[in-house]
Amino acid sequence: MKLVAGHLTLKNGRYYVVLNYRNAGGQQKTKWISLGLPEKGNKRKAEAELARLRAEFEPPKEVCDLSSDMLFADYLFEWLEIAKGRLAVATYSSYAAMIKKPVGPYFRQRNLTLRELEARHLQMFYSEMLRKVKPNTVIHYHAVIHQALKYAMKTDLVTQNVAMKVDRPKKNDYQPVFLDAEKLQHLFEVVKGTKLELPVLVAAFYGLRRGEVCGLKWNAIDFERGTITIRHTVPSLQVDGKTKMYAQDSAKTKSSMRTLPLVDSFAEYFKEVKAAQDVNKKVCGNCYNYEYDGYVFVDELGNLMKPNYLTSQFPKFIQNHGCKRMRFHNLRHSCASFLPQTASAPSLFESLFLFCQRKKQASRPAFHSGGELGIFSVHSCAPSRRFAP
Repeated sequence: MKLVAGHLTLKNGRYYVVLNYRNAGGQQKTKWISLGLPEKGNKRKAEAELARLRAEFEPPKEVCDLSSDMLFADYLFEWLEIAKGRLAVATYSSYAAMIKKPVGPYFRQRNLTLRELEARHLQMFYSEMLRKVKPNTVIHYHAVIHQALKYAMKTDLVTQNVAMKVDRPKKNDYQPVFLDAEKLQHLFEVVKGTKLELPVLVAAFYGLRRGEVCGLKWNAIDFERGTITIRHTVPSLQVDGKTKMYAQDSAKTKSSMRTLPLVDSFAEYFKEVKAAQDVNKKVCGNCYNYEYDGYVFVDELGNLMKPNYLTSQFPKFIQNHGCKRMRFHNLRHSCASFLPQTASAPSLFESLFLFCQRKKQASRPAFHSGGELGIFSVHSCAPSRRFAP
C-alpha cells in the first residue's frame, strides 16, 4: 500500500498528525489527528505515531461507495466510517464494538442486503439477543441500527427506516447502591492511606464520574477563587480489541461542564498532592512520564490513573475489607442522594470534611514512600505498586 503524505504539527503545545490524501473522486483531502502528546519530551513518540498512521491510514468511504444492494452487514461498517467524523470518540468506539460483534456477524450470516432488510428481521435479531444479554444492551444495538438506517434513508438508499417499525425493549430496572453519611465515613476509613483514597473522596463529595476523576487537571483547580471546574475527561475506549484512554476537553453532557466549590480541606489535600508531584519530577528526572504532566491523578512516575483501575479494583478492595460490594460509579449516586436532604451543600461538605481533616492529621504524614501508598506518594528506589494493576 502506498503511504499517504503526512507531517507533524503543534497546536496549543500538543502534537497533531496532518495527513494529505485523495478521495475516490481525486479531490485533495486533509485529515488532522490529535496524538494527545505534549511537546516536551515526546518528539520521538510523535514521529513513531506519524509513521504508523501513514502506513495504516485508509481514505474514508464516501456516499458514492454505498449501494442498497450491498450486504446490510457491510453497509453498517461503511456507514460507521462515514459517520466517524461527526461522532464523539466514545460514541464511535461503542458503535464499532457493537457492529463488530454481534450486530454485523448476525446479519452477515443471514446474507441480507440493505434493500432486503425488513422490520421482522430486526425483531428476530432483538428477540434472539434478549435471550443472551440485558434489555439495555439490546436498546444500544437498536440505537446503532436506527442511526445507520436513518442515514440510508437520508441518502435515498432505502425508502424507509424499518427500525422505526420495531418496538425497542423496555429498559431493565436498576437499583443503584446509595450510602448514607455513616456508611460513607466507614468507607473513607477503609480506603484511608491507599491510592484509592483521594479518588473516592472526590467522587463521593463532588459526584464525579470515573473519567472526570482521572481527567482532573491542575488548571481546573483555582485555589484563589476556591473552585473546581469539571471540563476535561479521560474515558476508557475499546479500540481494535484493546482498552485505550482518550483525553478530551468535554464532559459527557453540556450540564456535566460545571464549576464546584473547593472546600478548604480539599484545597489543603490537593496542595500536598501537587507538592509531592513536584518532588517526584526532580527525583525521577528523565524517568518521569511528562505525557500526563498537568493531571492530578498520576503516580510517582507520572503515569496517569486508568479509569478501568477504579472500575475493577475499587469493588474488590472494599469487599475484601468488610464493605458491601459496589461500583465506583455508585459514589456519584450517593452524593446526589443525600445532598437534597441537607439544608445547604456547604454545611454538608464542611461536616464531612471535618472528619476527613481529623483522620488526616491523626494518621497520615505529609508524604509517603513505598508500599500501599496514597495518591501523593514520593518516589523512592524501593519497588512500589502503582495505579495500573
